[in-house]
Amino acid sequence: EVYKEKVNALSCSDEIKDKLFKECNKLIKMPSGSHEGTVVRNYLDKCLEIPFGKCTKDTINLSKAQKILDKDHYGLKKVKERIVDSLAVYKRNPDFSGQIICLAGPPGVGKTSIVKSLAKSMNRKYVRIALGGIHDEGEIRGHRKTYIGSMPGRIIEAVIKSGVMNPVILLDEIDKVGNDYKGDPSSALLEALDPEQNSTFADHYIEFPIDLSKVLFITTANDVSSISAPLYDRMEVIELNSYTALEKFHIAKEHLVKKEMKKHNLNGREFKITDDALNTLIESYTREAGVRKLEKMIASLCRKAAVALESGEKSFKVTDDNIEDILGKKKYSPEKISSDNAVGTVNGLAWTSVGGTILPIEISALEGTGKLELTGNLGDVMKESAKTAVSYVRSKSKEFGIDSDFYKTKDIHIHAPEGAIPKDGPSAGLAITTALVSELTGIAIKSNVAMTGEISLKGKAMEIGGLKEKSMAAYKAGCDTVIIPQDNIKDLDEISDEVKSVVNFIAVAGFDEIIPIALDEPLSKIKNTKMADVVIPDKKARTSVITQ
Repeated sequence: EVYKEKVNALSCSDEIKDKLFKECNKLIKMPSGSHEGTVVRNYLDKCLEIPFGKCTKDTINLSKAQKILDKDHYGLKKVKERIVDSLAVYKRNPDFSGQIICLAGPPGVGKTSIVKSLAKSMNRKYVRIALGGIHDEGEIRGHRKTYIGSMPGRIIEAVIKSGVMNPVILLDEIDKVGNDYKGDPSSALLEALDPEQNSTFADHYIEFPIDLSKVLFITTANDVSSISAPLYDRMEVIELNSYTALEKFHIAKEHLVKKEMKKHNLNGREFKITDDALNTLIESYTREAGVRKLEKMIASLCRKAAVALESGEKSFKVTDDNIEDILGKKKYSPEKISSDNAVGTVNGLAWTSVGGTILPIEISALEGTGKLELTGNLGDVMKESAKTAVSYVRSKSKEFGIDSDFYKTKDIHIHAPEGAIPKDGPSAGLAITTALVSELTGIAIKSNVAMTGEISLKGKAMEIGGLKEKSMAAYKAGCDTVIIPQDNIKDLDEISDEVKSVVNFIAVAGFDEIIPIALDEPLSKIKNTKMADVVIPDKKARTSVITQ
């Protein structure tokens, strides 16, 4: 009778009430100590915990929301804009459903924490579901109540935990979901993440449809390529790129240092860290896309400060001069380009999971029988780029003033230093071709020039990805000119003003346009090249004339 009273008090559909009343009637007929009675009692208890009809009222103030996001996070302009867009829609239409956002980016860039800020700005309950390593479909949909120890799936448990029917649910690490003989969890997520279907989400344990249409689902991922295609199709992916050094500095100064000082109970008089010390910490003690390692290093400084203060010192100041005494020798030396122009050596640009990096490519042409040697732990795609580069140079050997039989009389060795690190991808094609022309003509490549782009067999410069990270690597290394494919001009909007003020980006449609920019001297036999007529007195003037 107590259960029946509770069921009557629920603000749910009559269909659900009838189902629960049937379970109550079944329980009345069972002996008090029977196992089946315990199963039904547990089932009713769990169903009564579902917060039918309970919702938090959204208090959406766009300017206040923007302030909360700006206060909690530095940068992330694109993500903040998208969140404010969503809030504006929810303000105009509180019943709006159909937005499943996926925040994709490397570890430590603030994907999880920005969702917390979103929930706070909407005045909604926040629940996080960690999906990493889930292999069993029952984790999402629940297990049938006939099994011993059965329970609802994680989504229903998250709704129960929040106590309302409209929480913000974060599905963390959705790209780490696996599958095995117990079913495919990513397929089970399809129903929950489809706005057309999730108003009648079926959980195996609950046995009646639950309305999840008011829930705001947000997912996070490191690598979207490992998400199944139907699941990816249901989400709007927003890319979070790695932070620049300047962004990391602001994040550390405005957020991380204050957070760690509070955690270690230090005040501004007791603990100080200079701006130069912070920059050294970023450049020489961490190498990452996000700021997690940086936060750990700041925590380490706070621990050293706590020891010093407990030993009787009045204050603890970290400067650029004493940081090595506190944390030990610097772990990373900054990437710097060579100051001398070199034959057969070019500054390529590569994307890695921790940001961009300079990828030097070296080529030697040796007397031999036409062998092509590729070393430096190159992947299959990069090897194909190298073969394409050789074939293209062969097809243009007369125009470049190169012996047309070089592929028979020379052994060509292409090497990417740091052989222990695997390298792959198509974006080194232009760099390999430039280094090959330089080696075969004996004309040096300017050391201040870096380049990225794939090359076609006919010499066309083809589009690449990760330009923001690659341009940051060129900027840090000291390059003042970066050659990019023409199709990548649209990506220049994403590059920070800090980089644009120093680095000159030159877009090229084909390889012929690269030679006057990258080589130290003009090739007189290149068609349509006016550089041979230009008289330039010194190296600095040459750079400025060519790159205009």
